[in-house]
Amino acid sequence: MTHSLRPEARGFSPAAPRPSTALLTDQYELTMVQAALRSGAAHRRCVFEVFARSLPAGRRYGVVAGTGRLLEGLADFRFGGPELDFLADHRIVDDATVDFLREYRFSGSIHGYAEGEVFFPHSPVLRVEASFAEATLLETFVLSVLNHDSAIASASSRMTVAAGERPCVEMGSRRTQEHSAVAAARAAVITGFSATSNLEAGRRWGLPTLGTAAHAFTLLHDSEEQAFAAQVEAFGAGTSLLVDTYDVEAAVHRAVEIAGPELGAVRLDSGDLIEQAHQVRTLLDSLGNTETRIIVTSDLDEYAIARLQSAPVDSYGVGTQLVTGSGAPTASMVYKLVERTDDDGVPVPVAKAAVGKTSVGGVKHPVRTYGTDHVAQAEVVGIGRAPTFEADGHRELMVPLVVDGEIRAEHTGAEGVERARRRHRASVDELPATATSLQDGEPVLPTIFS
Repeated sequence: MTHSLRPEARGFSPAAPRPSTALLTDQYELTMVQAALRSGAAHRRCVFEVFARSLPAGRRYGVVAGTGRLLEGLADFRFGGPELDFLADHRIVDDATVDFLREYRFSGSIHGYAEGEVFFPHSPVLRVEASFAEATLLETFVLSVLNHDSAIASASSRMTVAAGERPCVEMGSRRTQEHSAVAAARAAVITGFSATSNLEAGRRWGLPTLGTAAHAFTLLHDSEEQAFAAQVEAFGAGTSLLVDTYDVEAAVHRAVEIAGPELGAVRLDSGDLIEQAHQVRTLLDSLGNTETRIIVTSDLDEYAIARLQSAPVDSYGVGTQLVTGSGAPTASMVYKLVERTDDDGVPVPVAKAAVGKTSVGGVKHPVRTYGTDHVAQAEVVGIGRAPTFEADGHRELMVPLVVDGEIRAEHTGAEGVERARRRHRASVDELPATATSLQDGEPVLPTIFS
């Protein structure tokens, strides 16, 4: 399934256009277009690829995320009156470039790793094929989306692996920029989080949302009893009560007295969570609330979640460490030109040769290989052509995302999120067991160029 990049073809009327994403970019993308238009090279057919030279220290794999958001934003990547007026009024580009931008619609093709797929150093996670002018304009937007979302997804995947069967809820909106919070919620759900506290993410992509009350709600009332009673009256006995505003043991007693055996959950947000969880579980059971769950929050990361596996905890609420990538807030991906045509239209591989920042020229064709046990063995990247194998134990990693300007709609919206969830689950399951270790180590699969 595809849909057009033209806004009118997507059900938007000219009277109420979607906000343009075209100025979510760096100035040098536009000035390069201006210079290339003057040199005559702007319309040379080019191939750009996105990859990360390395993973964050100690990480065993990364996760591709943001693809659906990228495609949704690409549909609105156009230069309307306000954008063109800004560029002209500030003399950022000349009149000829403004005229070119006025007619800009991406008409090329994009292939990439399916969203949710794992990646490794030098994995070509995205390939953009178009004229230089069309493709270079997308660089900053592509990288800003993929670097942020892939960083969040790579961290949240480690968290859900550490949590095992216990659900994780994303609740980091207050710890990051408001638009980043929406994107982070989406990335977290792709990698196995069960819900988010962010309502805009819920509205936009149909994600499950959760939320009850903060300490302020308890402090608002004259007593903890009044606060608990009000919450139970409003939401029923199955609600979650926050029990560490004052004294945890006393609060648990009050919660059970007010909500009874049907109390849904109690939440712990401070102190020694392991010790408190054991104490609260024992207390709840002694009061007959054997089905009341224990939710823990408080700056959890994958290591804290792993430690809490020994405690009687039912679910985790994760905020700050999730939305900051658990110490790695970017995936460090780059967008590099790897092939362009010459004046005769003949493809020419090109590569950056700077020390420490080299790239490999030529169009890449990535394949993942497997042993007889169906466990992944390597990322094999063919240069200029797809690698060939005698056996069937391999899988091609690139999927079409945009074909001749038409977006493959199945990668966007709520459907795209669900597809990405399934892809992520399958991708992690096929990795060697060491992939899920939280101990520092090398990437679990080697990247081999062939």
